[in-house]
Amino acid sequence: MYHQITKLKQNCLVYVKQLQNIKRSIFASFFCLPTSLLALIFFLLLLYNGFAVFYVHPPFPSKPQPEPANFSKANLARNSLKKLPSSVMYAVKEDTPSVILKTLLPLLQNPAISMTPINRSVVLKPKKAHGYKAVKRMLRSGDNSKQFSTRIRDFLGNRGCKVRFFMTWISSLKPFGDRELFAIESLFKSHPYACLVIVSNSMDAESGSLVLKPFLDKGFKLIAIKPDFDYIFKDTHAEKWFKGLKKGNVSPGEVSLGQNMSNLLRLALLYKFGGIYMDTDVIVLKTLTKLRNAIGAQSIDLENGNWSRLNNAVLIFDKNHPLLFKFIEEFALTFDGNKWGHNGPYLVSRVVSRVNRTPGFDFTVLPPSAFYPVNWSRVKSLFKGPEGKAHSTWLRKKLEQIKSESFAVHLWNRQSRKIKAESGSIINHIMLDCCVFCNSSSSTL
Repeated sequence: MYHQITKLKQNCLVYVKQLQNIKRSIFASFFCLPTSLLALIFFLLLLYNGFAVFYVHPPFPSKPQPEPANFSKANLARNSLKKLPSSVMYAVKEDTPSVILKTLLPLLQNPAISMTPINRSVVLKPKKAHGYKAVKRMLRSGDNSKQFSTRIRDFLGNRGCKVRFFMTWISSLKPFGDRELFAIESLFKSHPYACLVIVSNSMDAESGSLVLKPFLDKGFKLIAIKPDFDYIFKDTHAEKWFKGLKKGNVSPGEVSLGQNMSNLLRLALLYKFGGIYMDTDVIVLKTLTKLRNAIGAQSIDLENGNWSRLNNAVLIFDKNHPLLFKFIEEFALTFDGNKWGHNGPYLVSRVVSRVNRTPGFDFTVLPPSAFYPVNWSRVKSLFKGPEGKAHSTWLRKKLEQIKSESFAVHLWNRQSRKIKAESGSIINHIMLDCCVFCNSSSSTL
């Protein structure tokens, strides 16, 4: 009996030992199994993450389920305030900001590329390429301008011009409206025997001739001629600058190339031919023939009475005047197509401040009342009719002051183009005094 118990005990020990071995194997497998699974799961996550990063979702939004219409006031008010998607909001960009900043944002490492956030479906294009398209259009439109020198010399030489006026219109014919036509009316009302040259591609066409025909029918002397830039800029610093522009070595910048070309053209035309340049938003009040080699101040320093800024909307200079030469030189050497006014009003201000009182530069700086009796920030007051006894008195005194002290009035087109002249306003009275076609003058001036 004892022997059987001993044998059974031995068998139990063997069985327990086998169970321990099995348990040890199971635990070993159990501890190995999660590590393998973890490695496999980690590998699969890496694959999924890489796939998610490089996968491009097609821009097809899922079709939303229709919702029942809700026309309650609360719902309408809430819906009216919903914001557009950011990709759409960033794509909207105004061409003409209401306020012109005097400072620029810092340049990026590659300023030729537009970094404005837009929809992904819109392809980013270099600004430089866009600017040079404008250069090509301008040069292409002037291909038929090689008769410029002959036509302008014949016009100025054979018409018995007592005074020469120049205007530039570097734009399409469509914006040339009532205001521009009235500027021409006022010019001939004060100078019936003057000659007017309008340097323009769009005006030197059949449609442009129809616009100017009423003046020609009245016997006034005017002509529109396509510019020959090579001829006009020849033998000045502008010649080299213009060649660089054509070759792509000069960036036209973000400011309208037409605006900057007009800034340069007026200087070169007066330097080559002499006379009076006027912007197309300047209304002439009285004869300018007694003025010679003059430029007008836009503003003055109230503390010392000296001018603080000049303007180039009206320029009166003899042929080959040294100040014009300096203006053109400054344009060519310091041209910046990204700063508004840098190549225009600020340019003439810079040069005059340097050469002032230098021997050989005989010219006059006229006070703001001569051409700019109202600052651009207050030009709307010229178009307002009387709004009471006090305002009526102010309008009458201001009109008398302008008639007494001013040769012309600059209307600051950027700020006043869309304003209508109200009955009884200062502009309304000026129109009645300076019109040629008085029955057809428009109140939209």
